[in-house]
Amino acid sequence: MNQPLRYLSTRGVAPELDFGEALVTGLATDGGLYCPESVPAMPQLPPLDAPYHEVAYSVTKPFVEGVIDDGEYRAMTEDAYRSFRHVDVAPVMSLGGNTYMADLSKGPTLAFKDFALQLVGRLLDHELEKHDRRVTVIGATSGDTGSAAIEALANRNRVDVVILHPEGRVSEVQRRQMTTVVAPNIRNVAVDGTFDDCQDLVKAAFADADLRAKFNLAAVNSINWGRVMAQIVYYVTAWRAVAPDGGPVSFSVPTGNFGNILSAWYAKRMGVPISKLIVASNRNDVLTRFFETGRLTAETVVPSLSPSMDIQVSSNFERLLWEASNRDGESVAALLAEFRAEGDVEVPESWVDAIRSEFAASRLSDEGTLAEIRRVHDELGLIVDPHTAVGIHGARKYASLEAEIPMVVMGTADPAKFGDAVESAIGLRPELPSFLSELFARQEVYGRSLADLESIVGFLDDVSRS
Repeated sequence: MNQPLRYLSTRGVAPELDFGEALVTGLATDGGLYCPESVPAMPQLPPLDAPYHEVAYSVTKPFVEGVIDDGEYRAMTEDAYRSFRHVDVAPVMSLGGNTYMADLSKGPTLAFKDFALQLVGRLLDHELEKHDRRVTVIGATSGDTGSAAIEALANRNRVDVVILHPEGRVSEVQRRQMTTVVAPNIRNVAVDGTFDDCQDLVKAAFADADLRAKFNLAAVNSINWGRVMAQIVYYVTAWRAVAPDGGPVSFSVPTGNFGNILSAWYAKRMGVPISKLIVASNRNDVLTRFFETGRLTAETVVPSLSPSMDIQVSSNFERLLWEASNRDGESVAALLAEFRAEGDVEVPESWVDAIRSEFAASRLSDEGTLAEIRRVHDELGLIVDPHTAVGIHGARKYASLEAEIPMVVMGTADPAKFGDAVESAIGLRPELPSFLSELFARQEVYGRSLADLESIVGFLDDVSRS
């Protein structure tokens, strides 16, 4: 095997790790996020008509090389995408003109999170078996990560799982996809708070050295590098679908915690000729305001029709700040400490300029989201979920500025997961796929908790076999 790639913390204090260690560790011990020490160049890709799993193996292999045997890794990537409901796994369709949509809803839980978590589940199994370890995964979800993680990790022998979701702030389908799964290693907790509160509880658990050691905590949120890595692949396949000659492409991405669009940025670093990345926000527009003002300012999280984006603290933005600062971990740590203490911080001008050179941003209200769902249905006969509608609006805002460059919207979820919003927009309620037809008849099982770490520890105690 070649020398393994090393992974560094965005805060510069935690030890360097190899891929397997970074995967199992999740959040660095200094509170930072792990990133590769260097971004490998895009390897030789298989032919344009190759299956998705072959592209996944080729694109991500450099990140795991030297840690996982090539044959084992090829088998993992092939197995990860067997359950997807489309031969192309991430099919691309035209939205008219030079605008397209990559449909990322064909996985087992009908959302883009499946692409990463189906692979991450297998990677965790491999690393834990290799080192004869057990872990307790604690994760926060704004709706889709939880169900995708549970689908990937239920009944696995070496992993126990506690998933936190903000009570009343996810759709009923999203909630039921989590709470109707019966498995001895799974616990669901509805937290009285926002997604940011749930995410803070996860980070607080990792920051408690005693808790971290007692439960062998691991993470499956997009704070885990494995999530970001796996998502790079569908940007490569979408680019090849709309620009088979290798020409430039732009992407509009519905954005909450910043992990999905960050994967596009890494695809660009690997060699995909991306012209512009559009950060498409809903009414919780902390990132759009950053692009307008150069400041990070957290406001109150407001429930919206696109609940997976109801976030004011976008964790993965830390990785981009680290890169924009020329990997100055000390400065990143200080800036984020001020942001968490004050709720507002000015980002250094040079960092802002570096980020603005590659990204743009848009926002869309709930009223605008309904109008966009209605427009897409009326004009194209296509039903889209509210998050995807936010992304389509962002694409329309910027596509005309570079009309000769294909613009791809990342379609993040099946509209049936958000039936109430879709029905209020077009008067039709999208049906769930047949394999989920009994979802509303299944019994739900979940706990409730205040946004308090001590209460969450009880759920960890209950499920953990570590």
